[in-house]
Amino acid sequence: MMFKISLAAMNVILLALTACASGPKPADWQLNAKGATERAVAAYLEGNNRVEVAELARARSEISATGRIDLLARAELLACASRVASLVFEPCSGFEKLRQDAPPAERAYADYLAGQVQPQDLHLLPREQQMSAQALSKSVPFAIERIADPLSRLVAAGTVFQAGQASPAVVQAAVDAASSQGWRRPLLAWLGVQLKLAESSGNAPEAARVQRRMAVVLKP
Repeated sequence: MMFKISLAAMNVILLALTACASGPKPADWQLNAKGATERAVAAYLEGNNRVEVAELARARSEISATGRIDLLARAELLACASRVASLVFEPCSGFEKLRQDAPPAERAYADYLAGQVQPQDLHLLPREQQMSAQALSKSVPFAIERIADPLSRLVAAGTVFQAGQASPAVVQAAVDAASSQGWRRPLLAWLGVQLKLAESSGNAPEAARVQRRMAVVLKP
């Protein structure tokens, strides 16, 4: 099963967690891991570090009990994707500990998040991320509006930004995606990019507008 990252379909880890049950009723670990993974990602995007850490630890514990490295790798990648979506670029250390035994699609996705995916591995990525990876490899404009899922759109925008190819349209699409879901952390990150673009172009009214919006997001 190809790894797919999206909030609506976090269900792919999550489907993978339930699909391996032999009977119609999922095992307790599957339900627990699914719920913990969902809550961890949501907490990170909302800016709640304490809850994210606790829920991710719970998800790891539940999945580890099965010995399923592929599922554990997917959970780690989902956590790292939420960081790329929020313009936090750091090694995906949880996945790297598993890389040696992870399936090819998971290794390709980890490389994609790090901006290092190889051309021969593009077909292993989810369709939405193939579009952004191919655009980057050819240095051509990326039609980010073709990605409907908000988290997938933010992840793709993050990889484009990491490569230094994020146009104002890509930045605006990322702002809109984060705003539509009420995801405070990526919204502030992308508004910060928008602010820098306005300042660098000497557009003082736009910079002031973005600052006012950021102040609203920061207000408790």
